Amino acid sequence: MGHEHHHHARAAEAAGNRRRLALALILTATYMVAEIVGGLVANSLALLADAGHMFSDAAALGLSLVALMLAQRPATSQRTYGFHRAEILAALSNGAALIALSALIAREAWERLADPPEVRGGLMLAVACGGLAINFANLLILSGGRKQSLNVRGAWLHVMADALGSVGAIAAGAMIYFFGWRWADPAASFVIASLVLYSAWGLIRETLDVLMEGVPKGISIDEVTDALKELPGVLDAHDLHVWSLTSGRNIATTHLVIAEEADHQRIIDDANRTLSERFSIDHATIQVEHDELANKCNPCGPTAALG
Repeated sequence: MGHEHHHHARAAEAAGNRRRLALALILTATYMVAEIVGGLVANSLALLADAGHMFSDAAALGLSLVALMLAQRPATSQRTYGFHRAEILAALSNGAALIALSALIAREAWERLADPPEVRGGLMLAVACGGLAINFANLLILSGGRKQSLNVRGAWLHVMADALGSVGAIAAGAMIYFFGWRWADPAASFVIASLVLYSAWGLIRETLDVLMEGVPKGISIDEVTDALKELPGVLDAHDLHVWSLTSGRNIATTHLVIAEEADHQRIIDDANRTLSERFSIDHATIQVEHDELANKCNPCGPTAALG
């Protein structure tokens, strides 16, 4: 019953995330065209950089949407865990694309800083304000799924960095329009590049943690081990491994040494319940060993899995 509840909850969450990503993609792609046109007419690198970032946002949202759809495909005999890691690979690709984009923006800004070209500050200011409004709408749309899905969080970070870039473009447009400071355009571009790089690094670090099967955030191996040892009939817990298949889906394996007279099934049920309720681990494989056999054979005894 609990597993069925988790399955339906994940399906509903995935459907909601698909709607969020699709709507954000439509808004982003539509205004990206306006920013490209506005950047070319205003001769603003900051606007073109922001449009380029919006293009990467659109690509990131599209990639995230495709990955989310792939992740819902059932497992096969060749991919027994299914396609859940597609979301993590999409998040990693988004992070790498952000780093490349920040490098391109910074290089162009450096070249313009030596001889800032004439920029139409008023037009730049108006277009950047529109871009900020679109980014703010996308942040609201995606915020509902960013805590549950690393894939959606990657898309949300793309949009957040773009929103901050729009703020920089607005500031630069105001300085050009009111004071004639043409250097503000490439300077704002440097700020945008820095923000993009910062968001990319955090995203890549988290995706690599998942791909390297690190312990998920918020879970302590020592705390899990102690919780298992406290179960009635359990004498020891060892060979504990906890990792994430994808965002919000944690997996664990462990060996439990139990007393000879202990009830195997009750201990397995108690361990699964503890792992699920206290540590959000919804799939566990538990190896049971008798006390007098634990030092002779490792592993041995019955195995049970939840999932």
